[in-house]
Amino acid sequence: MNARNAARTGLVGLAAAAVAATAFTVPAQAGERDRTGTAPGHGATQRALDATVAAGIPGVLAESRDGRRVWRGTAGVGDRETGGERGANDRFRIASITKTFVATVLLQLEAEGRLDLDDKVEKHLPGVVAGNGNDGGRITVRQLLNHTSGIFNYTADPEYAAKYLEGESYLKHRYDTLPPEFHVKVAMSHRPDFAPGARFQYSNTGYVLAGMIIEKVSGDDYEDQVRKRIIKPLGLRGTSQPGDSVQMPRPSGRAYSTLALPDSTTIHDVTEMNGSQGWADGDIISTAGDLNRFFKALMRGQVLPEKQLKAMKTTVPADAFGGQYRYGLGIISQRTSCGTELWGHGGGILGSLSGAVTTEDGRRQLSYNLNGDWAMPVDITDAAFCGTAAAKPRPKF
Repeated sequence: MNARNAARTGLVGLAAAAVAATAFTVPAQAGERDRTGTAPGHGATQRALDATVAAGIPGVLAESRDGRRVWRGTAGVGDRETGGERGANDRFRIASITKTFVATVLLQLEAEGRLDLDDKVEKHLPGVVAGNGNDGGRITVRQLLNHTSGIFNYTADPEYAAKYLEGESYLKHRYDTLPPEFHVKVAMSHRPDFAPGARFQYSNTGYVLAGMIIEKVSGDDYEDQVRKRIIKPLGLRGTSQPGDSVQMPRPSGRAYSTLALPDSTTIHDVTEMNGSQGWADGDIISTAGDLNRFFKALMRGQVLPEKQLKAMKTTVPADAFGGQYRYGLGIISQRTSCGTELWGHGGGILGSLSGAVTTEDGRRQLSYNLNGDWAMPVDITDAAFCGTAAAKPRPKF
């Protein structure tokens, strides 16, 4: 998948959760892989990080947790100008991993009886999903969360992408404040891609609408609901929501991009951007450690009641990503090359590629971040869980 398509569809981060992109391999050491598919050592993971930097990404970090055992690894630089090393505790824009937080809040609201997953969008957002064949009276909250709504993905709009996601225009407009209503308006200028429930197709618009529903049902800002319900209770001290700020909190490295231009070799510093351009579909800033704590708590039933966690893990085929992927409510199920089932999400934004996964029992987690967006050369997830990062075919988007 080229960078232009990644920017327009918002899927590069999703693919980053497990997909290798080129012919780099990281062989396992003798005895490093066991029959369960978990790699007790971290040599292969570190070699995957080193190979990622060798392939041209400036810097990468990862954290693996296995019970109380924590391993952190880095490679490369966090700042190309100063040569400063990538920090294991760096904060970074997690992009679409935000979707798991958003789905969690909506499921908590359902557990409190304040909405139902099968409510129609029109019930909570009257008149918002309308025009050009769009009908909020036919689309459920569940379909927003599992990407089966058929609503057009606003980041795939050619004019939007050309202005806000690509090239020199992105550099000019990255400080613009874009309210969620603007993104919905872009999507509503297109006909639906298919009838609600017909199939899976990733749509950032669905999660903008999900954030708007959170605000309507709770009477509170989406950001405040995430802070009150997830960030503060779990003690995620490195996790924040930028609002319309353009700055990154410290500690953090720089973020680098080729601006979604095919065959471009010019690398730009894109660390600063207006957080409102992501919002509920991808605005959160976090750390690898915080992401691991969140997904561990989620899988262990510390965040959602059993009924809602079961609903979250009820998946539909995500054929566009490859046969090893299925999509639940803001969460992805995947299988590694050694057969380990993992749950999590990926996130891609200009300047950043991230992934966060956990075993279903919450015993083991892995989160990582690349501070460049033009390649995902090595499967870091397979390295961590299988002891090898052999190349895989790319998914076709």
